[in-house]
Amino acid sequence: MIEAMLNESQKSLRSEVRELVKAVPRQLLLDMDADKVRYPRQFLEEAAERKLLGLRFSPEYGGRGLGWQDEIIALEEGGTLPLSLGCLYSLVIICGEAFQVFGSEEQRRKYLQPTLQAKLCCAEALTEPRGGSDFFGATTLATKNGSHYLLRGQKRFVVGAEGADYFLVYAKTNPEGPARESLSLFVVEKDMGVEVKHVYGLMGTRGGGAGRILFRDVRVPEENIIGREGQGGEIFYRMMIPERMTSAAGSLGIARSALEIAARYSDKRKAFGSRIRDFQAVSFKVADSITKIDAASSLVYATAVTIDQGLDRRLARRMVSEAKKFSTEVAWEVVNDAMQIMGGIGYTNVYPIERMLRDTRLAMIWTGTNEVMNLIIQHEYYRDLLARGDEGRDVEADALEAGEVEEKVYE
Repeated sequence: MIEAMLNESQKSLRSEVRELVKAVPRQLLLDMDADKVRYPRQFLEEAAERKLLGLRFSPEYGGRGLGWQDEIIALEEGGTLPLSLGCLYSLVIICGEAFQVFGSEEQRRKYLQPTLQAKLCCAEALTEPRGGSDFFGATTLATKNGSHYLLRGQKRFVVGAEGADYFLVYAKTNPEGPARESLSLFVVEKDMGVEVKHVYGLMGTRGGGAGRILFRDVRVPEENIIGREGQGGEIFYRMMIPERMTSAAGSLGIARSALEIAARYSDKRKAFGSRIRDFQAVSFKVADSITKIDAASSLVYATAVTIDQGLDRRLARRMVSEAKKFSTEVAWEVVNDAMQIMGGIGYTNVYPIERMLRDTRLAMIWTGTNEVMNLIIQHEYYRDLLARGDEGRDVEADALEAGEVEEKVYE
């Protein structure tokens, strides 16, 4: 986040998170990228020890009661680590939202509190093999059977599948009902019979234990429904705030790190007798990257303020989508330009730029593809535009022949 936006307590929080980030062993990062470590639980345990998990949640459960403006500071700093660690950190924020907003007191004590202490690890199960972006096309079924539900189906691309103790699973409890009222959200413990069928080999973002999970008539107690039956759609829309804000803020950290590596390199590397930073082809890439990162930071911060102040829900939905889309695309562009500045050496594992490139590519796909973000952004904009009255100047009338209404043909 831009330095001028931070107050003293936020600067102190940033220093705490930086200490956590610096404490992560280099070898762990290398082992994760080499797929030797599939689920670095020790990272979450270290974050919990420092009371840095789930900052927005109530101190009663182990959080700090802070806001999104504070959370994004931690997420951006966490973004200087490989994306899989940031994702595991974010899962606590995402799953915690469901318990904090919709869960019962018993669920908060049983799941949220030990999650913030890293005694339990969580994962979220949304995507299905035939679903993808079509969330409401889910086919996983939850059939009521006395005081339990029987879950049958599967989810894939579940980050944390390898190491999670429980999953938040969306399943259809009313397949014949309206799409947005057909789903319910369940807390499903791995020991209830969840099968982890495959851990994916990924291009990047390795070490997060992403996999496919299978439910074969898994018995889930009825008290493990979050909220009420049929409320899954409402919960899903609320969960998209932490889903997309964590992606947006984490991407800022990736972009900043890549730019700093490339800028330092350009200040040392010489060609044709000069530092390459003195060549316009390089310095303008740096200037563009700085501008993009600052613009993305400003958007993410403004979105955090909008959420924290409880402003218009539809505006928040649009801004969250803008923040996720813009920040992830900025990160991709900045990392690409960093590699271009560094030339061939940036394409090797002598520098982490190549890993950042592999990691960043996924950010434009998960938590809703950026094409889905575009659909939401334009939809909410049109809804707002066409609902507004004549509040300001009629700019359309400021044309020489604006009164020639017969020329304004719309059909």
